Amino acid sequence: MVLGGFLPNTPVVSVGLILFGTGLLWVGTGWLEGAAEQLSAYYGLPAVVQGSIVVAIGSSFPEFTTVVFSAFAGVVDIGVGGIVGSAIFNILVIPALAGLAADEPLEASRAIVYKEAQFYMIAVSALIITFALAVIYAPVPDGPALAGEITRPLAMIPLLLYGLYLFIQWQDVSDHDAEDLRDGIPVGREWAKLLAGLAVIVVGVEELVVGVESIGATFGVPEFIAGLTIVAAATSLPDLLVSVRSARAGKGLTSLGNVLGSNTFDLLVAIPVGVLIVGGITIDFAVAVPMMGVLTLATVLLFGMLRTELSLTDFESYILLVAYALFIAWVIAETVGATAFLKSI
Repeated sequence: MVLGGFLPNTPVVSVGLILFGTGLLWVGTGWLEGAAEQLSAYYGLPAVVQGSIVVAIGSSFPEFTTVVFSAFAGVVDIGVGGIVGSAIFNILVIPALAGLAADEPLEASRAIVYKEAQFYMIAVSALIITFALAVIYAPVPDGPALAGEITRPLAMIPLLLYGLYLFIQWQDVSDHDAEDLRDGIPVGREWAKLLAGLAVIVVGVEELVVGVESIGATFGVPEFIAGLTIVAAATSLPDLLVSVRSARAGKGLTSLGNVLGSNTFDLLVAIPVGVLIVGGITIDFAVAVPMMGVLTLATVLLFGMLRTELSLTDFESYILLVAYALFIAWVIAETVGATAFLKSI
């Protein structure tokens, strides 16, 4: 708690910490994005790999650190909710705003549709299976009926799948005939800039988690819901900035690759690494699975739109935004008790 430990625990201070943390994420991601682009050019990475690996991992660092900090703070649901909520935000909102920002329909490709999108759907399925195995083999005796602990051995399942993803991407790099752009790129300075951006992001995420935890405790907002909405939107800002900037520059493949690559990293790496660090994370299957179901539907919606003409039109972008608005309305309804699909909320 860099700042939170020295300030009074009031709603105004909590909101201030959230805004401060979000601002740090903005700055840190700007540094990270610029460095990642220069390093990708230096090492000759194709556009899809640049978006789905280098830029995606960098812009996903806020979600990753959110899981780690929330786990250490004992508010794991904020981190897991942030991952799932960020994934839904990334799938519905970011492609929509990138599509509206582009001068032409946002360009996709068969590599995006048939490799990135389909592998991402496999990632969603793998995480659901990991949650189910946790409930079956590591139930929590004193917790909710469908609560299970993701142990370190179970966390290796999604991590190994991400290893397969990296292998596939490495094959694409090997097949890519890149233009030599090493001259004029100060690689040492760019690596330093990238590491500085990651450090700023770490501080920003810490303040963000502290602020959201305090707000949730003050107003009685469930930790999972707080993570699903506030944390998700704040930590997705880096992905949003990267994708919109790429779309405006006419780099549709980098823009969409960032979205799908970020979500793949979040699901297959962020949660499992958090488990490896703290030893175990408790998951409520009754809450997590309906949200993963929403994420699956959102992915299918985007997948279908990208496959038509291999592009995303303005009309399709508006449909995605409407879908996200309906999702937020449902989350609010769950919070106030108007609906009860999430049994443990």
